[in-house]
Amino acid sequence: MTYDRAYWEQLWAKTLREHPDKVARRPPNAHLIAEVSSLRPGRSLDAGCGHGAETLWLAAHGWEVTAVDFSASALEHARAAAEALGPDIAKRIAWVEGDLAVWTPPREHFDLVVCLYVHVAGAVDEMVRRMASGVAPGGTLFMVGHRPIDPATGNPTAAANQVQVSVEGAIAALDPSRWELAVAEERPRAIAGTGVDAVILARRTT
Repeated sequence: MTYDRAYWEQLWAKTLREHPDKVARRPPNAHLIAEVSSLRPGRSLDAGCGHGAETLWLAAHGWEVTAVDFSASALEHARAAAEALGPDIAKRIAWVEGDLAVWTPPREHFDLVVCLYVHVAGAVDEMVRRMASGVAPGGTLFMVGHRPIDPATGNPTAAANQVQVSVEGAIAALDPSRWELAVAEERPRAIAGTGVDAVILARRTT
C-alpha cells in the first residue's frame, strides 16, 4: 500500500461521505490539549491538519493558525466547520493545500508548530528538521506519532506499514544546542491494544 496523496484523498472523501457526523464529533488530540493549553497564543502551524479538530481548538483558544493538508476533501470539511463556528474563529485560520512530503514552512515564523500522526514519506529526521525550521526562537515544536507495533503485544497497530515520528527520530533530528526537549516519551493510547504514541514537545532556545 502506498500512503500517498491519492490514498489519503480517497480515504478522506470516503470517510466524510459515509460518516460526516462521526468525523465532526472527533475531539481534538488529548496530548495537544494537555501539553499546549498553558502556552501563550500566537502564530501556529497545524501541519497535516486533516479534518481540522486541532486547528479549530487552537483558533478557539486565541491562536492564529495556518492549517496545511494535501486532502482537498478534508480541508473543505474543516473550512466549513470553522465557518459554522462563526467569524471570530474562521478569521484566525488560513487553509493551505500542501503536501508535507515537500512543503516547507516559512522559516522561523511560528510560535507553535504542531504535526500529529503524519505518515512520513521520506526520512523521519528530515521531516522533523523541516517542520522545526518554521519555529521562531522561543517557540515550541509539538509532534505525535502512532507507533506501528504495540510493544505490549508485538502486534501491528493501525499505523502498521506507515512511518511516523518516533522519539528516537526526533531526538536525532533536533540540535541540543538549539532545542530543549520538554517531553520525549512513548505513551499508551487510550484504547487497550492499540499501541503507543510517541509524544515530543521541544522548545527552541536560540
